[in-house]
Amino acid sequence: MNVQELRSRVDEVRERIQAARHRAGRADDVVLVAVTKTHPPEIVRLALEAGVADVGENRVQEMDDKVGEIGRGAVRWHLIGHLQRNKAARAVALADLVHSLDSVRLAEALSAEAVKAGVTIRALVQVNTSGEESKFGLAADEALDAIGRMAALPGLRLDGVMTMAPFTDDAGVIRRTFAAARRLREEAARQVPGLGHELSMGMSNDFEAAVEEGSTLVRVGSTLFGERGP
Repeated sequence: MNVQELRSRVDEVRERIQAARHRAGRADDVVLVAVTKTHPPEIVRLALEAGVADVGENRVQEMDDKVGEIGRGAVRWHLIGHLQRNKAARAVALADLVHSLDSVRLAEALSAEAVKAGVTIRALVQVNTSGEESKFGLAADEALDAIGRMAALPGLRLDGVMTMAPFTDDAGVIRRTFAAARRLREEAARQVPGLGHELSMGMSNDFEAAVEEGSTLVRVGSTLFGERGP
């Protein structure tokens, strides 16, 4: 892939995002996070040349390797995959935004590492609004209490909520998952002062529906870069 081809794909995705915003009557911005997991650092450089500054990685080790090659300055690094507590220190050191804060225990670990490092780590609370047992995230009936407990921790800033829709062709199921996350974030914001407005929802197969349902961050990989190994 060359930069011209990637720039064309980026422009197409952004046009689709804009069209979805227009259909929903939205005036706020939607950030495109280019998911470069399993791709080499050269892909991150191409993304930067193509005008994308937000890059998503699933694994701390892969992010560590790419940050080592690319650096922090030009890229906003998003950790979007499941995070183990024993990787909390590296996540604090590397990520500009952690999308996958899925338990109070993980929040406590991130808080402790952020305080130790003298920084504040930004994070999104991952909620499981699809009800799928295979997905990480707080159950909807537990989320409000957990968000309140997380918000009280030092060194941790909750910027909003993240969710993942089921892999299905049923548009109704996808939309209900996204709409439930939006309503949960709205209710949490009423109960928890300082909770941010961000909604990380939507991937290559469903980002337009996510934008129509209020997503502010879409995580797009294969549509931009094609498929690659696990």
